[in-house]
Amino acid sequence: MKILVRTSGEVNSAELREKLDRLKEYLCGLGSLAVGFSGGVDSSFLVAVAAETLGDKAIAVTGVDASVPQREVDEATAFCKERGIRHFVCKVNPLAEEGYRHNSPDRCYFCKRGIFSEVMRIASENGIQYSAEGSNLDDIGDYRPGLRAVAELGVKSPLREMGLRKSEIRLLSKMMGLSTWNKPSYACLASRFVYGEEITEEKLRMIDQAEQFLIEHGFLDERVRLHGRMARIEIPPDDIARLAADGIRQEVCEEFRKIGFQFVTLDMAGYRMGSMNSTLPNKPSDNS
Repeated sequence: MKILVRTSGEVNSAELREKLDRLKEYLCGLGSLAVGFSGGVDSSFLVAVAAETLGDKAIAVTGVDASVPQREVDEATAFCKERGIRHFVCKVNPLAEEGYRHNSPDRCYFCKRGIFSEVMRIASENGIQYSAEGSNLDDIGDYRPGLRAVAELGVKSPLREMGLRKSEIRLLSKMMGLSTWNKPSYACLASRFVYGEEITEEKLRMIDQAEQFLIEHGFLDERVRLHGRMARIEIPPDDIARLAADGIRQEVCEEFRKIGFQFVTLDMAGYRMGSMNSTLPNKPSDNS
């Protein structure tokens, strides 16, 4: 599935190029940079601009654990190889953190703290002075405790500092010829758990297998949310009728039960980003 982005009318191209020039100037002033690289739209754009600006003084660091599907690691590796960007893949273990494992509302804080501690370590070992992450201006509106860890560690957020929004990053990525410009948004598999549900490697593997099955059947913009042994499938509203059709519906149910789910449901509201945050009675403030 491709993300449709309007390339005229909504965004002033001169203003876009000015933001890109300011971003390059900002990165040039840093001198060297390690980008926490997930392979998504934002971090791909940031690391590509950093490499173009800083050459081999820009590196990409990808943290890997059970919540990151192998397909995402493979895509991140291929992206860096294609563009000649130095890429480091490091193992992290957020499950060692009780706050992460028990899926508290601050789960992302513990995960980001662990990942960017590794990014900073690898940066230091390779003579890189600064570390950065790829959040954009639109991320400020949602509940994102991971940004608190970023602020505490002193990690840079160049895309937010330059006032770049997601739609602008997609447009600039397209202008630069980046294959990620229309990649669907993605979040780690831990985001599929209802708050309070214990996160385990077994459950993460179940979600990974279930989502991979949907992807292989053409549902690219999807989420499999876990509620105990129940899978709640979110897909765009336009895809609901196709998934609900008898043939594919039965196939999905059978496969998900083989994976380990007892119940399989289709959320008629459709996919929406961060839907698990709606379960929080009082959304904590994120001061980052």
